[in-house]
Amino acid sequence: MSVPRRTVAILFGGRSAEHEVSKMSAASVLRALDPERYDIVLIGIDRNGRWLLCDSRNGAGAGEQRLELPDNAPQVALVPGSGGGVIVRDGAANGLESLRLDVVIPVLHGPNGEDGTVQGLLELAQVPFVGSGVLGSAASMDKDVTKRLLRDSGLPIVPFLTMTPRSRMDYQAAAEALGSADLFVKPANMGSSVGVSRARSAEEFDSACAHAFRHDGKVLVERSVAGAREIECAVLEDASGEVRASPLGEIEPADRHGFYSYDAKYTDANGALLCVPADLAAEQAERLRDLAIATFRVLGCEGLARVDFFLDPRQDGGLFVNEVNTFPGFTSISMYPKLWEAGGLSQRELMEALIAHALARHERRNGPGNR
Repeated sequence: MSVPRRTVAILFGGRSAEHEVSKMSAASVLRALDPERYDIVLIGIDRNGRWLLCDSRNGAGAGEQRLELPDNAPQVALVPGSGGGVIVRDGAANGLESLRLDVVIPVLHGPNGEDGTVQGLLELAQVPFVGSGVLGSAASMDKDVTKRLLRDSGLPIVPFLTMTPRSRMDYQAAAEALGSADLFVKPANMGSSVGVSRARSAEEFDSACAHAFRHDGKVLVERSVAGAREIECAVLEDASGEVRASPLGEIEPADRHGFYSYDAKYTDANGALLCVPADLAAEQAERLRDLAIATFRVLGCEGLARVDFFLDPRQDGGLFVNEVNTFPGFTSISMYPKLWEAGGLSQRELMEALIAHALARHERRNGPGNR
């Protein structure tokens, strides 16, 4: 039985500070898709929020390390209620041309992409898409909400407090509230370690807060887990709804970075060592994998997520959920695809599983019996 050929859109770029990371992730996703099975449409979102139709003729070829958004690309609009209908402006002699998408892969990181906004638009358009829906995306993007939901479900988190410009406290008050003079300050709604700083003095704290508030109106202050091992787990939901966890990986940032910062991830080729699989006892690894699946379910995630942990070697059982990424990086150095490769799943097979989940979920929710 032949498999129907489908039109798959890769949505990339976006308005967040993770725009460049998205372009790198999207290039990797493009290379992983089987051109014999899919007609691939590339739709880039520029920093002003315009949706642009891109293709291999304007620099977005499969061999590139990142996809690009040409200024002269035609603008497109997704039509609500159309089942994947897209209007292309200036794409034909009469100024309009239409496309129909069978499934969308929103390779977007951060606000206005990974936070439920685009997911809501795709649901309104009634087109299948890869990854979590509105609730799971929004709950996982906002670290304050994430931690509250995990804490209320009895899952272990690092002690934290939340500040806004109106509720901002000074270093002394934050240190006393969290029981530590060693703190991390981060935007509540951001990824890729954008806007994250360490603070061990009043001066560093003020600078860290100013930096974080440039990226978000809500900021988290967390107690540092000094010397913690950073363990990551990839979670995948298949078309039947079964959720499984990958082998575990460990991040070892270079000493010069101090923690797994944006520079360590993306600008310094030797910024961190990725160890797959992580060197853990079997019982400990199984506990982490179970906790990753529990986290995925508590937050209402779907399709895929990467769950990050802190493991405190100084404390027996010192294990904490750090954060959750509902569309983790897919770059050449990203942990999510590497973890599944270690679990015997190639990037091509991984994308097949994610697309199958998107199509099956859409059918369950929008089939004839649900209309």
